[in-house]
Amino acid sequence: MEMIRILDHSRIAGLICLHMAAAVLGGPPFQTDDPEPVEYRHWEAYIGSQGNLDRHETSLTAPHFEINYGIYPNVQAHLITPFEFVRPKGEPSHYGYGDTELGMKLRFVQETEWLPQVGTFPIFRLPTGDKDKELGSGEVQVFVPLWLQKSWGAWKTYGGGGYWINPGSGNEDYWFFGWEAECEISKNLTLGAEVFHQTASDIGGDSSMGFNVGAIVNFSDTGHLLISAGKGSSGPSNGSFYIAYQLTLGP
Repeated sequence: MEMIRILDHSRIAGLICLHMAAAVLGGPPFQTDDPEPVEYRHWEAYIGSQGNLDRHETSLTAPHFEINYGIYPNVQAHLITPFEFVRPKGEPSHYGYGDTELGMKLRFVQETEWLPQVGTFPIFRLPTGDKDKELGSGEVQVFVPLWLQKSWGAWKTYGGGGYWINPGSGNEDYWFFGWEAECEISKNLTLGAEVFHQTASDIGGDSSMGFNVGAIVNFSDTGHLLISAGKGSSGPSNGSFYIAYQLTLGP
């Protein structure tokens, strides 16, 4: 979900740039994340929708709510509560509460003139959704990544990857890798793009590759619109989107 962050990130060089003006950070509206936590005692709140269309089903959050809070310098707490709509091919659709996502972002290397900042963002997905209706996995899933980020003026690039622990009948653990590049066009607009790769998450399944392009529009220092859309270049995914309104607050 992402996140549901689902949007929930990689790169198109030269033509496209993305995200971060005011207090807006990495992650949404992309799948690739960054190592930069929310500032100490600052909040990010999102209401949005993230969807995916593939040859097996159509699924989307309708809506999901995300909260990030800087609980300590270089430490961010994370929560996503999603409502899910799922329509498997040839079967009835279902709607209800999905799997809850908890996480903690930790930055342990600060960026310098020559070195990137580095951090991790362990995520736990709790099986609060109904597995029989395909609204949840029925198991606790865990993601352990490593993220890097470097900035040059209006440009910023970040990415990395991690390992998903994905228990359950027919499932297998898998890897996710992504990279994103972005550019602050103006105080009100940032553009960017990502490419990503995921290994198969089920036994006998397909790995996948894809890309997203997106934008962040800053209406004010506190209100932001985040959007992205993309397509899989291999694997089952035919298309995806992310749209959310973000509110950023601090002392």
